[in-house]
Amino acid sequence: MKGGALWRLLLVGLGTLVVPLDSALNIAFPPITAHFGLALPDIQWLVIGYVLTYGSLMLGIGRLGDIFGHALVFRIGLGCSALAYLLCAGAPGYGWLLGCRVAQGVGAALVIGCGPALVTGLFPEALRGRVLGLYALMFAAGGVLGPSLGGVLVAAWGWPAVFWFRAPIALLALLLLRGLPAPPPAAMREPFDLPGAVLLALAVGSLLLAVNQARYLAEGGLVAPALAAVFLAALLGFLRRSARAARPIIALEHFRRPGFARLNAGNALANLAGFAVLLFVPYYLADIASLPTAVAGLVLAASPSGAMLGAALAGWLLGRVAAWPMVRLGVGLSAAGLALIALWGAGTAPALLVACLLLHGAGQGLVQVGYTDIVTATLPRRDRGVAGSLTMMTRTLGVVSAASLLTLWFDRWQAAALASGAAPAAGFLEGFSAAFALAAVLCGGVLLLLARPPPSQT
Repeated sequence: MKGGALWRLLLVGLGTLVVPLDSALNIAFPPITAHFGLALPDIQWLVIGYVLTYGSLMLGIGRLGDIFGHALVFRIGLGCSALAYLLCAGAPGYGWLLGCRVAQGVGAALVIGCGPALVTGLFPEALRGRVLGLYALMFAAGGVLGPSLGGVLVAAWGWPAVFWFRAPIALLALLLLRGLPAPPPAAMREPFDLPGAVLLALAVGSLLLAVNQARYLAEGGLVAPALAAVFLAALLGFLRRSARAARPIIALEHFRRPGFARLNAGNALANLAGFAVLLFVPYYLADIASLPTAVAGLVLAASPSGAMLGAALAGWLLGRVAAWPMVRLGVGLSAAGLALIALWGAGTAPALLVACLLLHGAGQGLVQVGYTDIVTATLPRRDRGVAGSLTMMTRTLGVVSAASLLTLWFDRWQAAALASGAAPAAGFLEGFSAAFALAAVLCGGVLLLLARPPPSQT
């Protein structure tokens, strides 16, 4: 790798870092819950509002990057993100904080919607696997630093610090980035399918909100069915629009290729299962293990540390091993880690906590690099922004579904334990174990889904 291109790769990684550093927020869930007087389920909206926003916009923004230049879109995203972090840190109420999280989601979509396309465009295609491994390693580094820094920052300055500390990082990357690929000339720019982008955003957003509101069906709630109807109508409109458009947001024929649809579904399910770690482990570390906030942050960082190791290994293996079995290996390791976490109790040793989280994270790192390599190889290079956005969108679908479905599963088991007379700590552990057992089972389902590789990956 040439020095100049490697330096630009590192700067893009620095700018991208502000998105995975959002894992710092998870260690701040307990103090935010206490500060605003929230019930535990209410905190999920900090995740849903943010992730749903960038998940809904992702593919459209990737397409914008392909048309107007990935570097331009990336830089706009850094500026938007820096402003959103400062607004979140100064939020006077929970409603204000949620609104600012939506603005933060827009900035995140602009950044990570074009990040993979930017880094792979800096190097020859023969180095794609190594570049994706390095990019995933840097992305995972944000997950490592987030809980660690978050614990220290919350202990020193309170929960607003998990937002404002990222603004200088975004601005520094914005100032230093030079020499990125130029955007296509105006005369060569293809049309942007705005109606298709709007329909896709509406479909993704309504689907995720419908999943969230499904918990109220037993009480006669009508919001979930109404949102499901909106999703179906928007999806049908998007499919029809994509079939007619000269250059749709994403060409639907890709999903008819052998194994491609299964692979994307598997990635969404693997991320649904994996998000249980960031959703529930912070509460376990604070309320059951009774660890100081700074120490809890270091323990929670074991999972993204494992992802860094897995990503580094995957980048080295690509070219030597087919990506499909690498994805299956990663899912298997993640399933094992999640199953072991389900067995945690009040007296589980910290070393064992770290080992389980490392195992799960290593699996996630292998999955993401292998999956991203397959997607970027499947789509044409001119659609590299869409390819990178697709990998992020399927991850997002899993994360938001986890915040809704796993929380519901946890609540039901915890409520049943408390109703039978269990102490609060025992009730929490009942829900905790049930949530991670379900997550491990979901990973097992992904292994079955990906059991038969397409001919090109055998």
